[in-house]
Amino acid sequence: MSEQPPTTEKTAVLTDGAPAPAWVFSQGIRKGPLLQVSGQGPQDPATGAYLHEGDVKAQTRRTLENVKAILIAGGASVEDVIMFRVYLTKREDFGAMNEVYGEFIKENCPSGVLPCRTTVFVELPHEVMLVEIDALASV
Repeated sequence: MSEQPPTTEKTAVLTDGAPAPAWVFSQGIRKGPLLQVSGQGPQDPATGAYLHEGDVKAQTRRTLENVKAILIAGGASVEDVIMFRVYLTKREDFGAMNEVYGEFIKENCPSGVLPCRTTVFVELPHEVMLVEIDALASV
């Protein structure tokens, strides 16, 4: 008997714990051991409303909670994240974002092994958004 090769079927991840995608993309995609979470913003999962206008700390926390909900729905955790990508609209918000990000990682990565991260400064799709974050996890 030969072993079956691991499945590489691509499946969408969907949860009510994060905002529904507004455009033509999935909240997350799982393929084999990889789970990619689409960029999330500071939206209320129930209503889709953008929250915490002008407050990058509160927006960062809400955004990370949205990412975490999709990770969980896909069978992963923050501990399984290999890479976060953070998109900020203002360079001066880096310190405040980094403070909240650090607290979140400390709470959710008990191993102490920090995920990789890239931070870039961009324009985002909605004027209220100060931050957007996506993640790649290995499950």
